Amino acid sequence: MPDVIIPSHPAAHRFDPVIHEPMRLRICGMLSVTEDLSFAAIRDTLCINDAACSKHLKTLIDCGYVVVDKRKAADSEHLVRWYAMTSSGHAAFDAHIAELKRIAAGIAS
Repeated sequence: MPDVIIPSHPAAHRFDPVIHEPMRLRICGMLSVTEDLSFAAIRDTLCINDAACSKHLKTLIDCGYVVVDKRKAADSEHLVRWYAMTSSGHAAFDAHIAELKRIAAGIAS
């Protein structure tokens, strides 16, 4: 069995290597259950530095899975970046989790 996902194979539409990366999987999990989260909330929850957090969020944004909105903080004039999962991000994440469950259950492709 090949180690790569063949694009014409049905699993190729469910298993998402972008989401599968551990930090991005955790970010998607966090964003999937809330309307939006601030950059600081994501960074602090994952205990990663700004650069790593930015890198993973940019990857998800570039794939169309996450969007960013800059809004003024409630207690100051500073802009705060808020991240939310898009509908395609929700669909990709849900499909990826379903595929992981299928794999864990030992169901053949």
